[in-house]
Amino acid sequence: MSTEKRSIAIAITGASGALYATRTMAALMEQGCHLELVISDYGRRLLRDELGEQAAVDKLLGYLEAKYGAGVRNGSYTLYSNKDLGAKIASGSQDCEAMAIVPCSMKTLAGIAHGLSRNLVERAADVMLKERRRLVIVPRETPMSLPQLKNMVLCAEAGAMMLPAMPAFYQMPKTLDDLADFMAGKVLAALGFRHQLYPGWEG
Repeated sequence: MSTEKRSIAIAITGASGALYATRTMAALMEQGCHLELVISDYGRRLLRDELGEQAAVDKLLGYLEAKYGAGVRNGSYTLYSNKDLGAKIASGSQDCEAMAIVPCSMKTLAGIAHGLSRNLVERAADVMLKERRRLVIVPRETPMSLPQLKNMVLCAEAGAMMLPAMPAFYQMPKTLDDLADFMAGKVLAALGFRHQLYPGWEG
């Protein structure tokens, strides 16, 4: 049996929802994944603004372990500059099997919808689409303009799964972490992972 870690790309951009991003990262790492991580400039600011300086990029592993436990050490991540269009995940010849953008800003959504590839997040997403690999986009905006809605449709038509940050409440959440668990669970399921982040609906 192969012990090679599954490789998943995770992008964090400047839309609100840093807690969704870190919970998704932790859940994938707990399952032993290696994450190809790209954080935009505004994504870096988002982590600090919403989660505090302890979640700054240079302290992120420590933050994940302190908040979610030592299980995150089952996995690992490589951090890339969003400006590095020569990075591994910018090519379809690499073995990264899927990508999630959590959260996804409207600027990034527009770039993906129109195939602009101006930075590594957009290029890596374009690679997923052209190689017919799983791309999960988690937009976080409300209300949405018509151009934004059309961009979501363009991405869906190109093969991406649109998974808006809309947590449910049937699981009776009591904390923000419960809501983050739900969204991270949805992302993991969309990427093809089993999880126990929230109870399944039983009718």
